[in-house]
Amino acid sequence: MKAGASLRFRLFAYAAIVVAAALLVTGLSLSALFSRHLERRVGQELDTHLNQLTGGLRIDENSELSLGREPVDPRFQAIFGGLYWQVDDETTQRQLKSRSLWDTYLDIPGDRLVPGETHVHEIAGPQGSTLLVHEILLLVSASDGDHRLRVAVAIDRAEISTLAAGFSRDLAPVLAILGMVLLLGFLLQIGEGLKPVYRVLEGVTAIRTGASRRLAADRVPREVAPLVEEVNALLDAQDQAISRARDRAANLAHGLKTPLSALVSDVERLRARGEAEIADDISELTESMRRHIQRELARARLRHGRSQDRTPLKPVVDGILRALKRTPEGEDLTLDCTVPPNLAVPVDPDDLNELIGNLAENAVRFARTRVLVDAVASPDAVVIRIADDGPGMSPDSMAGVVEPPRRLDQSTTGAGLGLSISGDIVESFGGRLELATASLGGLEARISIPLANTPTPASRPSSRLQDTH
Repeated sequence: MKAGASLRFRLFAYAAIVVAAALLVTGLSLSALFSRHLERRVGQELDTHLNQLTGGLRIDENSELSLGREPVDPRFQAIFGGLYWQVDDETTQRQLKSRSLWDTYLDIPGDRLVPGETHVHEIAGPQGSTLLVHEILLLVSASDGDHRLRVAVAIDRAEISTLAAGFSRDLAPVLAILGMVLLLGFLLQIGEGLKPVYRVLEGVTAIRTGASRRLAADRVPREVAPLVEEVNALLDAQDQAISRARDRAANLAHGLKTPLSALVSDVERLRARGEAEIADDISELTESMRRHIQRELARARLRHGRSQDRTPLKPVVDGILRALKRTPEGEDLTLDCTVPPNLAVPVDPDDLNELIGNLAENAVRFARTRVLVDAVASPDAVVIRIADDGPGMSPDSMAGVVEPPRRLDQSTTGAGLGLSISGDIVESFGGRLELATASLGGLEARISIPLANTPTPASRPSSRLQDTH
C-alpha cells in the first residue's frame, strides 16, 4: 500500500502557509500604517507652511495683496518642484502663487469654507501629478473692508508614494528574516511534537521484535496516552485470542491421536488378513494426517517475535548433538560443533531447540559419516549452518522447494515435516532459511537470524519446504 505524505512535511507546509499569510498581512498592514503616518506628518508640514504664508500676507491702502515673507522651503522656488502654494483673494479676484507653479495654478474645488477651518483635497497638478492640498480661509481687514483670502499649500503625492515604497523595500528583508526564524522555530516545534509518535513507533517495533510486550504509557504525553492504552488493550485481546486459538488447535490435535492409533491397529489387522494394498493406502493417509497434526502442534507452541533476551547458541547445539548421537541413525556418525562459545541469538530457548533440532535431525537422517554445525556473526545477523555429507540435492531440486509444495522423497517421512516446522520458526522472528550444497558434499541448511532492532521481512520459502532428500 502506498504511504501517504510525510506528517512532518504536511505540518511544515501548513506552517509555511500560515507564516507566509501572516507576513503578507503584516507587511501590508505596516505599509498602510506607515503611509497613514506619513500623510499625517506631511499634513503637519503643510499646516506649518500655511501658518508661514498667512503670517506674511499683507493688503495695502490700495487693496493690493502681497506676501511679505515666502516659505523657506526651496521646492517652492523650483519650477514644478513638487511643493506649491497659492493665495486667492475672493474679494478682488486677485491671486498670488509660488514660483514652482510657473504658468499653472491650483484648481481647488470651490467648497464653502469657514474661517480658521482647514480643508483637505486631492486635485490634479502640473505635468499629470496628483496633489495633496491643505486649504484655509483667512479674513483680512483693509481700508475697503474685509478681504476673503483662500490660502492653499499642496505637495505632490509622488513624494509620499516614493517614501512609502522605500519603506516597503526596507521592510521586505526584515520580514523575510522573520519568516525564516519562524519557520525554523516551527520546524523545531514539529520535531519536538512528533517525538511521542516516534516513541510509540519504537514501542510497537519493540513489541513486534520481541524486545517488549507492551507500550510504556509513562513515556508519552497525556494527549497520546489514550492511544497507547488502546494499543495495549488491543494487544491483550490479541494475546487472549491467540491463546484460545492455540488451545483449540492443541485440543483438536490431541483429540485426533486416539482415532489415528485405532487406524494403525486396523491397518495391522488388514495386513494380517492379506489386504496389504488397502493397508498400505490407509497407512500412508494415516502418516500424512500424523505429520499435519505434529506441525499444527508445533505451530501452536511457537512464540512469535524475537526474544527479549539472547540465548547462548553453543550449549543448545551441543545438547542436541549429544541427544542425536544416542539415536540409531547418529551413533555411527561424527557430529561436530564449531560454534563460537560466546555467540548468542535473540530467539526463545524452546524455539531455538526445536529449530536446530529439526534441521540437525534431518541432517543425521541422510548423512553418510559426518554432520557439521557452525555459525558466523556479523553486525546485522548470525548465520547458522547445518551440513551433512549425504546425497544432497540437485540445484533444480533446491530451487523447486520454493515452488508450491511437493515431496522430493516419498520413501522417508519426517524430514519434510522438520524443514516445514523450522521454516515456521524462522519466519516467526523475521529470519531466513536457505538450502545450498554443503562443502561436505551433501545438503547445507543456512539459518539467518537478524540482530537489528527491525527484522528483515521473512521470506516464505521455508514455510513450503517438504521432504528434501
